[in-house]
Amino acid sequence: MIIEKMTLADFDLIKESLQTEFDEFWTPGVLKSELENNNSKYIVAKENDEVIGFAGIIVTPIDVEITNIVTKKSKRKKGIGKALLEKIIEIAKQTEMEKISLEVNEENKVAIHLYENSGFEKIGIRKKYYNGKNNAIIMTKVLK
Repeated sequence: MIIEKMTLADFDLIKESLQTEFDEFWTPGVLKSELENNNSKYIVAKENDEVIGFAGIIVTPIDVEITNIVTKKSKRKKGIGKALLEKIIEIAKQTEMEKISLEVNEENKVAIHLYENSGFEKIGIRKKYYNGKNNAIIMTKVLK
């Protein structure tokens, strides 16, 4: 597996299968606009030239926010998400911001466990953030 900067060519490889092989809430249009945003940084995990995961951050004036970490459904539970998270944290440290934050669905116990094991702490909740139903847990990690 290799992890590298995500390009529009990588986007073209996954745009047709984005909502079926990854996660439904990311539309191709949203992902493409994120890739074109100068404040966003995206990476991909590849195996034999196949995109098996991707992750992104956006740098705001006050911190770095993880926008997503997504692994192809057929490739989950193989450490890809952890590898992407480690690389995203490494990239975030280069921004000279003091912290990195994220929001995660309270039902996503696997992701919450991954973030906690990587030094993120729960700092708050956004009520009914996901589909007007599930709460989002706000988590942060000090970078410096």
